Amino acid sequence: MLKLVGTDGRRFYSWALTPGRHSIGRSPDRDCSIWDNTVSRRHAEIEVDDSGDVCYLADLGSHNGTQVNGVVVTERVQVKSRDAIVFGSTEFKLADTENAENESVERTTARLSDHDPQNSVFLSINEALQPLPTKAADQPELLSTLFEMAKMLALHEPKEVMLQRSLGLISSAIQAERLAVLFVSEDQSEVYTAASLLPGGRDPGAFTLSRTIVNEIVNNKNSILIADPLDDPRFAAQQSIIMSQMKSAIAVPLFDEGKVLGILYADTTNPGHRYDSYHLRVLATFGNIIASRLLNYALLAEREEKHVIEVELRRASAIQKKLLIDCPPDMPGWDICAFQEQSRSVGGDLYDFKRLPDGRLLFMVADVSGKGMGAALLMSNILASFRILYESKRFDLMMAVQRVSEQLLKYSDPGDFATLFVGLIESDGARVEYINAGHNPPLLVKADGTHQSLEASGIMIGAFDGADWVRQTVELTPGDLIFVFSDGVTEAERDDEQYGEQRTEQMVINARDKSSAEIVGCLMKDVNAFMGDAPRSDDITILTVKRVSM
Repeated sequence: MLKLVGTDGRRFYSWALTPGRHSIGRSPDRDCSIWDNTVSRRHAEIEVDDSGDVCYLADLGSHNGTQVNGVVVTERVQVKSRDAIVFGSTEFKLADTENAENESVERTTARLSDHDPQNSVFLSINEALQPLPTKAADQPELLSTLFEMAKMLALHEPKEVMLQRSLGLISSAIQAERLAVLFVSEDQSEVYTAASLLPGGRDPGAFTLSRTIVNEIVNNKNSILIADPLDDPRFAAQQSIIMSQMKSAIAVPLFDEGKVLGILYADTTNPGHRYDSYHLRVLATFGNIIASRLLNYALLAEREEKHVIEVELRRASAIQKKLLIDCPPDMPGWDICAFQEQSRSVGGDLYDFKRLPDGRLLFMVADVSGKGMGAALLMSNILASFRILYESKRFDLMMAVQRVSEQLLKYSDPGDFATLFVGLIESDGARVEYINAGHNPPLLVKADGTHQSLEASGIMIGAFDGADWVRQTVELTPGDLIFVFSDGVTEAERDDEQYGEQRTEQMVINARDKSSAEIVGCLMKDVNAFMGDAPRSDDITILTVKRVSM
């Protein structure tokens, strides 16, 4: 009979494959349920014929795919004993139950005992990794094994295959009746067999490890040498060890950068193979190579996750930029320009323009609390809410701000709010109606250089229930302009010094005779010169509305 055995890196699985169909997936109602996010709820299916010896595997349109021996499964394929199968990023193998005890990585939990072996030696991993004694050079099988283990670091193969092959190599250098790689659960309450090898061909008994041993290896990163457990009456009293007639055992932690990844374990029943510090150092050397390879798997998974995130961020950035209008609608007698520079792939600043059905022109700048993807989602929500209201027969500025604020407050977390400046240009004059909801006061610069700040007329939107705002108006004559900006301008920083409001005002006043686009260009040139190579810490959004002659 065949069985499917494998691991998702945290749990280990073993399922007997009887004749018939076996569903595989993340859903708990699957015949073979794998609790890993890279596995689809309905991932694959294995069909076993009536003889129980022939299997066929089919992928069921899974999100992350299925592989057999490194080849992506695109149609129903036959799988054989010892084939390496990957569902998403979980690694499995098809094993023959007659040989599975010698080869498989089935989900076996090692028992933990409260007995404290006294006849044991604990060594720090640094001490165990001291250079091997000179007699190692007289053992060509050790040097060749080390060479083969080192080559393994560059091979691309499933983790389960690597672990099993490593134990095979180690068995040629260390005499053992049982070799195993064990993984420890995050809460350290269980020890799982990730890979095991029984060179003697017969299982000498289940693993029973002292909690002291596990704690010393996992918590203190110590290796252990048990010269003869039968000399310790408390340890020898464990039935599994008496039955196995184990004479000696060694174990070392698999760890990197202070984190224990697992345990490499060996024991023997042969009195002539009793281990000493030399064997412990050899095992620690092999364990160090395995730990390095395990870390490579973790780094590769992390790199793949980062790549997925980067792709998603690029897509989100493209969508966000598509939401913003490139060119403002034409409005006779007005020169309008918008500019945005994000400090990250996505951001929380927004601007918008809209020529309303009654001819008025709406312009808006908002700055959402927070940064990154969360701020970008809030930004798109605010923009969508306003755009729905644009089509009202008679758009009312106060009503729109109140409605959007209510929606933001109702469907977002506390602390999710936005500052907002929104204005309406009348279609038949120079009158601008506006609401400043807690935003940086825009500059109203007159043609003669006099200026004033359009101070806030209410609090941020989405901050409190029942908030209210005051609607205000200004009159613009030819040459006058309103300069709206986010705090990314004034808070642009270099060596703990900010660009500040005074520089911003002076640059806009000095450039007031230029077009809106030229005013923005002059300011950004000066901001960039001020910052130099300093990193951008916030988005910059600018909107300039200038009254010109008809």
